[in-house]
Order: sequence, then C-alpha cells, then structure tokens
Amino acid sequence: MPLVNDIALLLNLLGTWMMVGVIWFVQLVHYPLLAVVPEESASSVAVDHQRRTAWVVMIPMTVEGFSTLALLKWVPEGVAWWVPWANAVLLAVALVCTVFLSVPRHARMATNPTPSIGRELVLTNWPRTIAWTARGIILALMLNARL
Repeated sequence: MPLVNDIALLLNLLGTWMMVGVIWFVQLVHYPLLAVVPEESASSVAVDHQRRTAWVVMIPMTVEGFSTLALLKWVPEGVAWWVPWANAVLLAVALVCTVFLSVPRHARMATNPTPSIGRELVLTNWPRTIAWTARGIILALMLNARL
C-alpha cells in the first residue's frame, strides 16, 4: 500500500512540524511571558492561553496521532520498521509530559498563579520541545529515505 503509507508520512510530517513550530514558540516566547505576567491578570491570561492554544493544536495533534498509528501499520518503503516505532515513542513522551507536567501547572496557573509556576512551565516543557523536535527530524529523514 505505497499510497497509504506515503499519505500517512506526509500527514505525520505536516502535523508534527506544525507542533514543532508551536512548541518552540511556547517554549521561547509564551511560557517565559507567563512567568512575568502580573499576578492580578495571570489567572485570566492562563485560562485564555489554554483556550486559544487548544484551537491551534487540536487539528495538528489529531492528524499527528492518527498518522503515527498508520505509520506503525504501513511502514513507508525504504524506512526500517523500528523508525516509526521510535517516532511513536517520542510522541508518547510528548503527550505524557503534556498530561503529567504541563496540564497540572496550567491548572495551578489558572487558579493560583505565581511567577514560579510560569518558570516551572518553561523548565518542564523542555522534554516536549525535544521530543517534538526529534520527531520532526526523524520524519524528515523518513521522507528523505522514501524519496
């Protein structure tokens, strides 16, 4: 099924690189700003951040998730079987860090904001930033192997 795996690879590449851009923007711009936003407005900024970010990442993360699963089933020609699995593990790392590191800190920022929570968001976001960046590189290499 060469067409299916080529489509899955392209969708995964697009979804992942969208997330790479988002995560680096969040890491370098948005989370550092959450660490310095005045406490009296930090709660509303945090809630707004969550709502707006959800709209930005909803489609790429969905595409990324389903196309990652597809690549596990339909490995692109010229790509070793274990590469999509390594890529899936990196996605799992990013998602687990989101659920267990980022979401609780966002909840605390929304209810009881402090500058230290903003700094924690920056520090605990590095594993997600690294995982998504590594995924992007791996997918670029997979596409190169396919071409």
